[in-house]
Amino acid sequence: MSKLLLYLKTQEFRKNLIYALITLAVFFLAVYIGLRIYTKHGDAQEVPSLKGLTISEAKAILDKAGLEYQIDSVYQMDAQPGLVIEQDPSPKALVKSGRTIYLTIITEVAPDVEFPNIIDKNLIEASAILNNYSLKIGDTVYVNDIARDVVLDAKFAGQSIKPGRIIAKGSRITLVLGNGQGANEVEIPTLTNLTLAEAKFALKGLGLTVGKITGDITDSATARVIKQYPDSTARFISIGSPIDLTLSNGTAENNIPIQ
Repeated sequence: MSKLLLYLKTQEFRKNLIYALITLAVFFLAVYIGLRIYTKHGDAQEVPSLKGLTISEAKAILDKAGLEYQIDSVYQMDAQPGLVIEQDPSPKALVKSGRTIYLTIITEVAPDVEFPNIIDKNLIEASAILNNYSLKIGDTVYVNDIARDVVLDAKFAGQSIKPGRIIAKGSRITLVLGNGQGANEVEIPTLTNLTLAEAKFALKGLGLTVGKITGDITDSATARVIKQYPDSTARFISIGSPIDLTLSNGTAENNIPIQ
């Protein structure tokens, strides 16, 4: 123990201690400077705002700023392809040069989905389901059926489409709906300007009959329908119902019953 104390008081110990402290200080200084260089301390910059720009415009800005980028894509209906819609980090965030900025852009190619089952759904339900699948209603066609506004059929590109069929998002679907009138009713035809024979033929084909015929007739073969009751604005009528006709050869002022 006495020898250790004597050594600690020697000039040699003091020199070795100074050398060790200097070496340790140099080591920590080198580590500090190295970390500052590695982390680019003081080299922070704001992330530019890229949302709404085209991908080419965003790339040019990032290249000029010395920032890297990675691109992901999503599909959005009714949106211009190629636009940046999301970025990470957000605008004005401080980052080092060389930092990777993650961009989300709108792709032009629509992904596919399975067509959902909307048969026997009402129009509101069908609309919600199609919207959830990113599909659109292109048109609605009404046919005679007692179930009003209920989907009886769905068509794509003019053909019936079955549930499970693969179809692109954003596709437009035509819905065939019931009009609530039932199968015992037909749409009233427009008979104006038809001859009597043509009007009778048209009515017979729809299961309707000719009712009262009036008009100023000089030649029944050439006389044409100038008025009907009920007219086509009434839309639908029961099968077997009569349609009254008014005929004229073009000189009628009074309606004269025809026997």
